[in-house]
Amino acid sequence: MSDNSASDQPVLKVAISVPVSREFDYLPPTDGSLPVAGCRVVVPFGPRKQVGLVLEHSGASALPTGKLRRCSASLDEEPLLTGAELRLVRFTADYYHHPIGEVVAAAMPAILRQGKPLHPLIEMISATDLGAGADIESLAKRAPKQAELLETLLDAGGNGLEAEQLTDLLPNWRRVARALFEKGLITRFDARSADFDETLAPEAQPGPALNEDQQAALTALRSSDAFGAWLIEGVTGSGKTEVYLQRMRDIIDRGQQVLVLVPEIGLTPQLVTRLRNRLGIEPALLHSGLSDTERLAAWRAARSGAARLVVGTRSAIFTPLKNPGLIVVDEEHDHSFKQQEGLRYSARDLAIVRAKHLDIPVILGTATPTLEMLHHCRNGNYEHLRLPRRAGGAKPPAVHLVDTMKAPATDGLSEPLVEAIRRHLDGGGQVLIFLNRRGFAPTLICSSCGHIAGCDRCDSRLTVHARNRELRCHHCGHIRPLDTTCSECGESVRPLGEGTERLEDTLRLRFPDHTITRIDSDSTQRKGAMHEALDRARDGDADILVGTQMLSKGHHFPKLSLVGIVNADQGLFGTDFRSAERMAQSIVQVAGRAGRASRPGEVLIQTAYPGHDFWTTLIGGGYAQVAEDALAEREITRWPPFTRLALVRSAAHQRSDAINFLELARLFLENRCSDSLRVLGPVDAPMARKAGRYRAQLLLQSSDRRTLHSVLRELRPALEKDPAARKVRWSIDVDPIELF
Repeated sequence: MSDNSASDQPVLKVAISVPVSREFDYLPPTDGSLPVAGCRVVVPFGPRKQVGLVLEHSGASALPTGKLRRCSASLDEEPLLTGAELRLVRFTADYYHHPIGEVVAAAMPAILRQGKPLHPLIEMISATDLGAGADIESLAKRAPKQAELLETLLDAGGNGLEAEQLTDLLPNWRRVARALFEKGLITRFDARSADFDETLAPEAQPGPALNEDQQAALTALRSSDAFGAWLIEGVTGSGKTEVYLQRMRDIIDRGQQVLVLVPEIGLTPQLVTRLRNRLGIEPALLHSGLSDTERLAAWRAARSGAARLVVGTRSAIFTPLKNPGLIVVDEEHDHSFKQQEGLRYSARDLAIVRAKHLDIPVILGTATPTLEMLHHCRNGNYEHLRLPRRAGGAKPPAVHLVDTMKAPATDGLSEPLVEAIRRHLDGGGQVLIFLNRRGFAPTLICSSCGHIAGCDRCDSRLTVHARNRELRCHHCGHIRPLDTTCSECGESVRPLGEGTERLEDTLRLRFPDHTITRIDSDSTQRKGAMHEALDRARDGDADILVGTQMLSKGHHFPKLSLVGIVNADQGLFGTDFRSAERMAQSIVQVAGRAGRASRPGEVLIQTAYPGHDFWTTLIGGGYAQVAEDALAEREITRWPPFTRLALVRSAAHQRSDAINFLELARLFLENRCSDSLRVLGPVDAPMARKAGRYRAQLLLQSSDRRTLHSVLRELRPALEKDPAARKVRWSIDVDPIELF
C-alpha cells in the first residue's frame, strides 16, 4: 500500500455509519455532477451498498488509485448539511471519540439515512366518494374493524391520512383495508410530503409586565447578539420563560431562527403551547414521538428557514438552521440532555459549542444549575443572571420535615402527611405526592426465609406491578407472572416498600371522594395519555396527583398547594459523588410546583434522618448553599468540575471477556499516564450483570482536558483494531454523568 496516492480525480472522503473511527475514500460517480461536501452518495461497502455523506474532497488517498472504488450514485443536487453543520459533526466525533459515520447518522432523520429524497412521496389512504356514502352502522354489524377504519378516514377529511399516521391509530389497518379496497370504499395514492405551515398558530398574545429582576436579566441579554453563554438561575415560578420569550421575540422579529432544547418534549406541553400563543408562531417540533415523515418535515423546515422557531429534545441540536440567531436550553440541569447509549453526547454542551461556532448567544435556564455551569460562571466564562423571587408576588412554599421514626409511614404515608392532604383538599387546593419509583412495590420478599424475587438476567430485584399481576425488571424489561408463593421454600410472599401504584391505591382508600391521577411512565404509555393527564391536573379536575420525576419538570398547576415527598432518603447515602447535587435538584424542582399562583404553598418531606446535614443545608440555605458546599468538597477531592473524566465500558456474555478487554486498555494507557492522568480499574460495574451481559468499566481522570483527549485519541483506534473487541460491546463516555 502506498501513501497519499495522487489521483487525477477528486477523492471523496465519505462518512459511513459503521463503528470504525475513520472516513472512507471513494472516486466520484461516473454520471451526474460532482457531489460536494454535505451531499449523500450511495457507495459499495463490502458486499452491500450503503448510504454515506461526503465530508470533503481531497487530491490524494492513502490507497493506490487503482484500488479506490467508485460511488454508485449521488443522491443530492445540493448539500443537506452545510459547513456549519459539518463542523459540529466533526467536533462531536472528535470530542466524544465516536465514529464520525455514526455521528452523521445521528444528525439526520431516518428517511434521509435510508437514501430517500428530501421531499419523498408519502403513501396516503383516503375514503372514496362511494365510501363517503356507505352505511357505517350496517357495516359495523358485519365487519366492525372495517367500519372503524372507514370512519377514521372519513373523520380525516378529503385528503385522508398518511399510512404512518394510520398505523399509529390502527396498528393492523392494512389487513382490514384489503376488503375496503376491493369494495372501492377507500383508495391509496402517493403525495408529496407536506411543507411546514407556520401560520397555524393563533395570533400572538401580550405577556405580563416584567418585574425588576426579569427586566434586568432581559437588558443584560440584549447587550450583545454575538456569542455569549448566559446562565439564568431563577427560582421556580420566577418567570424565566417570560425572559426567554422576549429575547426570542427580538431574534425572530429580525428574521433569524431560534432553537429551543427541552429535556423531554412529552413532559413540557405547556412550554410549547406558551411559545405558540405568545409568539404567534407555529414551532417546528423534533422529538421521538413523531413519525419519520413528521420529523423530516420539521427538519426540512428548519433547514430551509421556513420554521423560525424550532423546539426539540437533545437530538435537535444537530438540526440545520438557515439563519440561526439564538439557542435556548431549558432546564439545563436535566440528565435527559446526555445520551446514555451509542453516541454519548451532551446536547447542552453541544449547544454551547454550536453557539460559539455560529457566534450567537446561548441561554441556559434552570432553578437548580449544575455545578459545572456554576463553576464556569465563577471563572468568568459564562454570565450568571439571577431571578431570586417568584413572579406576580407569589411566595415560596414553606418546607417542613416529617420524622418517620416518630410518625411511621403506613403504605408510604405518615399521619402528618395525611392530615396535611386533608387540610389542603378541604381548602380547595390540589395535592402532589412525589415518589420516584414506579410500580406497586420495589421488592417481593418471602415472609419465611427472606428470599427476594430477582431478575434472571440482571443483578437486580424484580418490581411488583400488582394491577397486571406481574413482576418486571426495570433494567432489562423482563416480565414474568407475579409469584404467589416463594420459589425457594414454598411459603407466602409479600410486596415490600412502595411504588407509585401502591401509593395511588392507598390514597384511594384514604380519600375515596376525591379524584386521583397517577402520572408515571406506566400510566402514560398510550399515545396522548400524558397530555390528557396533565390537562386534567392543570384544569383542577384531579384533586391528588401521584407521580415520579415526570411531574417535576416545568409544569404549572395553578391550584397546587401541597407537595408531599414520600421517600426522600433514597439519595442521602448515594455512592456517586453527584448524589447530593442530584437529590437537591430533584427536591427543589418538585417542591417548586407548590404555591405558584395566589395560594400559599407547603412542602412536607418524609425522612427517617431529619438531623442529617443535608436537610440543615437545604432548608437553611436552599439549593445555592448545597451547591456551594458541594463545589468546595469537589475541589478538595478533585472531582468534576475540577477534573475531567472519561469512562471506558465493556459488556460481554463472559465476565472474563469484559474484564480482559479493559485490561488491554489499561496496559495501553499505562505508559501514557502522568501526574495529570490517573487510570482506575478495571472493575465490575455496580450492576455487574444486565440483560444477560457482564459489565465492567475503566475510569480515566485528568486535571488537564488536553491530556485526557490526547490519550483517548490514541486509545480508540487501538481498541478497534484489537481482536478482543469482537467479543465485547464497548464504548467511550466522555464527561459521564453515571459512574456507579
